Amino acid sequence: MDKNTFIAAGRRVVESEATGLTMLADLLDDSFVEAAELILNAHGRVIVSGMGKSGHIARKLAATLASTGTPAHFVHPAEASHGDLGMMAQGDVALVLSKSGETPELADVIAYTRRFSIPLIGIACAADSSLMRQADVKLLMPNVEEACSNRIAPTTSTTMMLALGDALAIALMEHRQFTPAHFREFHPGGKLGAQLAKVRDLMHTDMPLVPRDTVMADALLVMTQKTFGVVGVTDTDGKLLGIVTDGDLRRHMDGLLTHTAGEVMTVDPRTIGPDSLAEEAVAVMNERRITCLFVVDPAKSRNVVGILHVHDCLRAGIV
Repeated sequence: MDKNTFIAAGRRVVESEATGLTMLADLLDDSFVEAAELILNAHGRVIVSGMGKSGHIARKLAATLASTGTPAHFVHPAEASHGDLGMMAQGDVALVLSKSGETPELADVIAYTRRFSIPLIGIACAADSSLMRQADVKLLMPNVEEACSNRIAPTTSTTMMLALGDALAIALMEHRQFTPAHFREFHPGGKLGAQLAKVRDLMHTDMPLVPRDTVMADALLVMTQKTFGVVGVTDTDGKLLGIVTDGDLRRHMDGLLTHTAGEVMTVDPRTIGPDSLAEEAVAVMNERRITCLFVVDPAKSRNVVGILHVHDCLRAGIV
């Protein structure tokens, strides 16, 4: 098989699945609204279940729901029959996935929801299947052929399941007005956590600061001790007036020790707020070609509350 044959096969699969997604979008109706409202009104969690490839999608959807403000967890239908049905309770909502709607392993999960009046949302391609007949809300997917050449391997169907679940999760997230700040609470680690980290999460509060009338000999001592390569100059109220950098030292090399910090400093330096994203601070430092930013709180008359070094951002994975 030459490379063009591989590319042709890949494009055929992508186009086939894209067609399925387009058909799915056209099928969304009031049932989608009912499913969202059912979850919003639930006092418990969303219990997501599915078998085989549908189970892999169900596990991912449970994680997506949980990370976007809708408490959820995955229950494996085979394990459910051996005790994990106890993970479901009144007040929960069940979201069950099956292309055919006839997956035998789901029978106990479905029966349990009926016995204990747990609302059931079904996702399947067959409207007259066992799952959809029992479901309180039916999210019907188009019954299109799978993308593989044998029309057997779950491909288009699982892609549609994933998209439908994502659509439900994001619709709920937007209704809850779930903000990046909320999102970060569930994603403190990894690249997502780094992207959403705030300046206050990374800044140092042991800052190199001196009053403006400090003689440069003492200012240099503070600058050396704190190891940030700069020293901030403040007024009597703690407001940042300026900073002394290596460049300022070179410009005042002649008679440097006869000056005060206020005479040597660069006035009105670039600063950042504690609630700004750390990525924004990195962008500022890159733009200005500097390695530090003092953090000032606009709610406290621009008093200095911290200092952020580019190395702190790099260690946190922010580049």
